[in-house]
Amino acid sequence: MMQNTESLAQVQKTVLPNGLKIVTERIDSVKSVSAGIWVKTGSRNESNDLAGVTHFLEHMLFKGTEHRSAYDIAQSMESVGGYLNAFTSTEYTCYFARCLDTQLNSALDVLSDMVRNSVFPEEELEKEKKVVLEEMKMYKDSPDDYVFELFSSRVFDNHPIGRPIIGFEETVSSFTRQDLFNYMAERYRPDNLLVAVAGHVDHDEVIELVEQKLDLNQAEPTETHEQPLTPYTPHSQEVTKAIEQTHMVMGRRALNYDHPDKYLLLLANTVLGGGMSSRLHQNIREKYGYCYAIGTFNQSYTDSGLFGIYVGTDKSYVDHVRELIGVEFERLQNEKVEEKELSEAKAQLKGKLLLSQENTSNRMTRLAKSELYFNRFVTLDELVENIDAVTADELTSFSAEFFDAEMYSETLLLPDSK
Repeated sequence: MMQNTESLAQVQKTVLPNGLKIVTERIDSVKSVSAGIWVKTGSRNESNDLAGVTHFLEHMLFKGTEHRSAYDIAQSMESVGGYLNAFTSTEYTCYFARCLDTQLNSALDVLSDMVRNSVFPEEELEKEKKVVLEEMKMYKDSPDDYVFELFSSRVFDNHPIGRPIIGFEETVSSFTRQDLFNYMAERYRPDNLLVAVAGHVDHDEVIELVEQKLDLNQAEPTETHEQPLTPYTPHSQEVTKAIEQTHMVMGRRALNYDHPDKYLLLLANTVLGGGMSSRLHQNIREKYGYCYAIGTFNQSYTDSGLFGIYVGTDKSYVDHVRELIGVEFERLQNEKVEEKELSEAKAQLKGKLLLSQENTSNRMTRLAKSELYFNRFVTLDELVENIDAVTADELTSFSAEFFDAEMYSETLLLPDSK
């Protein structure tokens, strides 16, 4: 069977006969490469009794293969001045390395070995359970992480998106070696894998290396089950903890990756909470001193999203902060953003995009996400054009509906009065 290859300037894409995708971006100005094996599986693809298995599996792939010990895996990149790491999200997992271009062979060799030949030693399995349980405690000891977890679980109530990526103590404690092998067999199939490489790299060389090292047999297509979104009902909750500061999150379900209004939300997000010059920072922290930290967040998934505001404040200021956030919502709904402020927000967004391109790891990540979510390479020119095309009138019309306070939920993590 023939490979299917397409090219766009320095970006090239090939789909192998078994369905595995390879995308590369050649950057002649650097002497390094960032290489990642991406798996289109995340915490939302788990069954309830295996909650956290994607993240746990990510840990276990570093614990030894048929050919390498855990030390060999760690040393493989560090001994040549590179590094190796991984991360798990709601919708994907990534194993990646960054190294000199002369070490690309080694990087793809160890990454492929981890994905193909991990053995999950029983002793390591039990040790890693302890490690992950400690990681859970770390997040719960971090109030801003904990309040976000509480908030997300209510906004996506009874849906896998709302579960913590790390899972639960009872599920992680129950994992067996066979659970890991079964999950890999179901989700780590060629048609669900993507190899992304950015840096001083030759596309044909990457194809050759992947075919040699990641020689996965053609399997049945990966089954992706429908996950209809549960109804969203705005909520308010209060939780207490032995802390000094009050942590507050206000937000709502938002837009999926391919939503036609996504650029409007990006700009509204920037105007409202994008840095120290944003309205929330200036009109709540700087003007009144009601908080140390305040900012917005905006996450997108294939079928939904999550937008919100995080504030770390004193319990006595909560009502004032809530009222002032409401004022900023009403301003966006009822007053057109002045051209100067809108231009500055656009410049801020475009600047972040362009500055991020100076790092090969960021380039590799953008390359991969573009393919995972859009099945094509989204150019910087396209992003810039869409940002520039937003008008103040469009932003007001969008805000009139999106910033309806009745659609917003709130989670408060308060100091324990005891």
